[in-house]
Amino acid sequence: MGRGRPLPLGATPMPDGVNFSLICRHGTAVWLVLGEPCDHGFETEIPLDALANRTGDHWHVRVEGLPEEFCYGYRVDGPSGGGYRFDPGVILLDPYARALSCGRPWGAQSDVPRRSIVNEAMVEREGVVSPRIPLEDTIIYELHVRGYTIDPSSGVRRPGTFGGLAEKLDYLQWLGVTAVELLPVDEFDENDCAFVNPFTGERLKNFWGYNTIAFSAPKAAYASNPGRMEVWEEFCELVDVFHRGGVEVILDIVFNHTAEGGDNGPTYSFRGLDNPLYYMLDDRGNYLNYSGCGNTLSSDNPVVRNFLLTCLSNWVAEAGVDGFRFDLASVLGRDRRGNVLVDPPAINRISEDALLHGTKLIAEPWDAAGLYQVGTFPGGGRWADWNGRYRDDVRRFWRGEPGLTSALATRLCGSDDLYTGRGPLHSINFLSCHDGFTLADLVSYDQKHNEANGEGNHDGNDANLSWNCGVEGPTDDPVVNRLRARQVRNLMTTLLVSQGVPMILAGDEFLRTQGGNNNAWCQDNETSWVDWSLGEKNGGFLRFVHRMIALRKAHPVFRRRTFFTGADSGLPPEILWHGEEPVRPDFSASSQALAFALDGRRCDRPGIVDRDFYVAMNAGGRALEFKIPASPSGRPWRRLVDTSRPSPDDFLETDQGPEIPVLYSYLVESHSLIILESAE
Repeated sequence: MGRGRPLPLGATPMPDGVNFSLICRHGTAVWLVLGEPCDHGFETEIPLDALANRTGDHWHVRVEGLPEEFCYGYRVDGPSGGGYRFDPGVILLDPYARALSCGRPWGAQSDVPRRSIVNEAMVEREGVVSPRIPLEDTIIYELHVRGYTIDPSSGVRRPGTFGGLAEKLDYLQWLGVTAVELLPVDEFDENDCAFVNPFTGERLKNFWGYNTIAFSAPKAAYASNPGRMEVWEEFCELVDVFHRGGVEVILDIVFNHTAEGGDNGPTYSFRGLDNPLYYMLDDRGNYLNYSGCGNTLSSDNPVVRNFLLTCLSNWVAEAGVDGFRFDLASVLGRDRRGNVLVDPPAINRISEDALLHGTKLIAEPWDAAGLYQVGTFPGGGRWADWNGRYRDDVRRFWRGEPGLTSALATRLCGSDDLYTGRGPLHSINFLSCHDGFTLADLVSYDQKHNEANGEGNHDGNDANLSWNCGVEGPTDDPVVNRLRARQVRNLMTTLLVSQGVPMILAGDEFLRTQGGNNNAWCQDNETSWVDWSLGEKNGGFLRFVHRMIALRKAHPVFRRRTFFTGADSGLPPEILWHGEEPVRPDFSASSQALAFALDGRRCDRPGIVDRDFYVAMNAGGRALEFKIPASPSGRPWRRLVDTSRPSPDDFLETDQGPEIPVLYSYLVESHSLIILESAE
């Protein structure tokens, strides 16, 4: 043994042994414990001397002669009460650990605790260069690693794993998405759910995984060999496979709380290492709960900020991930007592970090205590937002609420009311995500149906802004089903012709349903799993989504980098608003219809002339005649899309649709839209 070095933090193999370094400010005694992977006990315990093995708040030691693979942890003693929760009887994980021992298949129970581990998986590697897709060309696809391929219908060799997801690259390329956004893939305990399905008596799982145990360790249960050391290798290979195929990988990161929960939660690391340092506490030492999960990380503390940056850096440097979506990101803008900061240092650190430069940073710009920062999230031009206003306004319009045409127009333009001074690319537009109704359920249910979650249907959001089209849930009524088919086409089309960055929930492209459950965080079953047979059953809609994505990717008029300038620029307007009559949009309180035309000559790409497009939307209950205006550039129109028509007539081949004369009265059916495309 030697004194060791205070940096780097964590367990680091070096030529003269393994260096261990840990931050603990208020602890009075620290022991390093060492042992074999998956053993109940530890073979060696090393007390650290408070003088020889401490520099500042860093406790450190160097140990020679260790095997290639071993487990380690810490015991820490210190004061009690007043927010301190030291317990020398508990062996703690190293927050900087990049792997945990004794990985198990998903859902497997064991009385052997998980420990921090060092093995040859930490060898440096060179990954495949990222495709580095510009934000304006990005189409995000949100998915759950296990749920995407665990159903037998997925047909993959390694279902429910990183490797199984890699097998779906060909499909994702065909669909046309450019980035996958993965629900949490760091270590969490899927067995920590306390609820029981009241219908089956089954103990439920923490399926989503928003309850992190180790922030820099990939989840072993998502690997094909969870008990061995290849977890990092398999995750990195997934990223490499996607990069070779031109698809980026974005990780959903949970920096607002940890799995240690509130007063009665388990102790994994932070609580036992230095509770007042890592968590927000009140004057009496009680947890402040801005996350809704019992505790809130104190990201305003410099030590915690450095830790969070290290975690992000590991994912980028080790695996080459392309960006992050931050769960309840507004928590990062609060100080240690929960006050909202004007210039939050944690967000600034992430924004300005040199290694993260060029990665995509996406905020869920609200928290569980009511802070709502859509359009006002700090961090300057570095961050994009999940635009909850976009989701709500588009849902309300298409479920038939009158007076939404003005709001809809603003959302179609990239929400310039929210992102003034920035640009449309700061708006992540979405209509459904993991949290809430799927697209199919959005048009099939008026109310949530979360009874299987075991909370008496009290969980989940009651404000879904959905419309069941006349019948709650599945129906054989052909009139209702035709209406639902129009509605999902309307919603998906609106998403893909809007300025900003679209995000699609996995399975929405072939109408995956959760049976009206809008909070399926604990449903590790057919409720949450992707049923790939729906791709054949709902093949017409899958074709439609595929074609709509291709249309967006082919035409920069839908992917502007800047806001529309309007008539004040002295040039012809890039977008012209219409109603049932040309240049007479109806923004009144009773309006349920809107039309617009995009000028392909003004697509904010120097030297590029795109086609013109005309879109007419009718969310009302009766058909309307829209008198077709001349295209902005004078080129003739052809019909491309009509969501009232059955597949394949709903989306025609380019230049193959019927010509639509100027001033022709086109009957846009109720609850439908049309797209006309000009000649080149």
